Amino acid sequence: MASGLTTADSTAKLLSDLKIDAGDWPPTLVKNLHLLSPDQIQSGKMLLEMGQSHLFQHWAEPGVDDDQKKAFFTQLSKLNSSYPGGLASYIKTARELLADSKAGKNPYDGFTPSVPIGEVLSLGDDNFIKFEDVGVKEAKNAAFVLVAGGLGERLGYNGIKGALPAETTTGTCFLQLYIESILALQEASSRLTQGTCQTEIPFVIMTSDDTHTCTLDLLESNSYFGMKASQVKLLKQEKVACLDYNDARHDSGLRWVIFFQDTNGLLFKAIPASLGVSATKEYHVNSLAVPRKAKEAIGGITKLTQSDGRSMVINVEYNQLDPLLRATGHPDGDVNCETGYSPFPGNINQLILELGPYIKELTKTGGAVKEFVNPKYKDASKTSFKSSTRLECMMQDYPKTLPPSARVGFTVIDTWLAYAPVKNNPEAANIPKQNPYHSATSGEMAIYRANSLILKKAGVQVEDPVQQVFNNQEVEVWPRVTWKPKWGITFAQIQSKVGGGCFISQKSTMALKGRHIFLENLTLDGTLIINSSDDAKVKVGGSIKNKGWLIERIDYKDTFPEELRIRGFKIEKKEQLEKTYGNFCY
Repeated sequence: MASGLTTADSTAKLLSDLKIDAGDWPPTLVKNLHLLSPDQIQSGKMLLEMGQSHLFQHWAEPGVDDDQKKAFFTQLSKLNSSYPGGLASYIKTARELLADSKAGKNPYDGFTPSVPIGEVLSLGDDNFIKFEDVGVKEAKNAAFVLVAGGLGERLGYNGIKGALPAETTTGTCFLQLYIESILALQEASSRLTQGTCQTEIPFVIMTSDDTHTCTLDLLESNSYFGMKASQVKLLKQEKVACLDYNDARHDSGLRWVIFFQDTNGLLFKAIPASLGVSATKEYHVNSLAVPRKAKEAIGGITKLTQSDGRSMVINVEYNQLDPLLRATGHPDGDVNCETGYSPFPGNINQLILELGPYIKELTKTGGAVKEFVNPKYKDASKTSFKSSTRLECMMQDYPKTLPPSARVGFTVIDTWLAYAPVKNNPEAANIPKQNPYHSATSGEMAIYRANSLILKKAGVQVEDPVQQVFNNQEVEVWPRVTWKPKWGITFAQIQSKVGGGCFISQKSTMALKGRHIFLENLTLDGTLIINSSDDAKVKVGGSIKNKGWLIERIDYKDTFPEELRIRGFKIEKKEQLEKTYGNFCY
């Protein structure tokens, strides 16, 4: 401040230099302008011109909360630079979308829905095995991107979701499961393509301020779960830096990028076959999907055609699909067909994109995807919200930006094999009753169910499940069967390691922790744990019977660790046969 000038004089001079008339500015802001840089004052002017004067209504006198005022403008600058067109564009778009929402405008007016073309697969049939084989070969040309920006608070878990055990038999957390699955694909792809050296599959983890440090700590404290640190790239989502990373690696021969969510313990059972579909059909975009009941609360993959013939294949939210069908000559709306399911498959937000067209599109759009608003209004007048709303965009809306010539398809795989997300705490899982629980309880039991059914398909006699209730959720309890991804990342691998005459009782637990473990004439009624080095070849057979590991019900409000309380059970380890093998045959 120049000597002899008051704060008011200094502010007036600054405004004069900036050619700004602040006559109608909020006095609370004007009094504090001396705290701000010229750029920050220009940002304030922009907000006022966009009708945002209420933001300064309760600003304190100078000298009070000055750090918070400066922090506000620091955040404002960050937001302004990160949004295409700046905050002025954000506010303009928000007003247009809110006006459409208030008027009840359907975003798909003028479109006619129809069932798109895609691939429907069934575990173990020739088609499935063929696509899995192609997908494993293609895996060396893929990069994986895990969207992991959130904490587990919605689950009743205070840590990052990647650290949550996918199942409690082995305690393997989601992040470990994903890394070991990618490494198993990497090894299998190298073997099938007879590569002289193993290609390292890049793994990108998109974090946020909430999860970045915890994710890095989890990786470093566990030696990256066996993956080379150089393979893993952590990116805070606000930085939108994925384009640079993919572009740099595109020269290395990568063809695919696979986006997936952070708490689906079944996903990698579906990835090889789905990637095989992408490669065979040459899809630019392949949405992984599951069979969907009509009107089920999950978006439907739909082909939308305009009157001029242009079309796109896109996810349509379930509450928009039924009225859209009724408005376009389908009086019954979204109904089940002869299969017992809706002809519009359920979107599970896992995408396989061909990298070349994806980079080209990102270069053109700057990564911007058409936004929407989902305001929760207080009443029918639609003039005020129950809580603040914001512009949102979804990765699955990416095809909206593509030209009509883009090849967009889907791959449907049975829900029991591909989709068991963990996203609800016990109370939320029970509302409403007709929807899947999508809780830690159902997610863990889904892993045992899938593994048991895979073994049944491979020829093992697996005893039927029993129904039990944990945290007020009724679930099927199958034998607690788990294996490391390197034991079997594809159905063909698993089938090759299972001989005839095997039986597993419902009360049994089996954990296979090795690459070359072969089951033959095994009768298991209890708990069996096999640990083996990568070079050991282990044959397991005969009759094994012991007291096993029991599932003991606990209450959600009991004083157990939260990762157990949110499941409603813990494992009581009574008796087991555990064997460890080194570099020899047995």
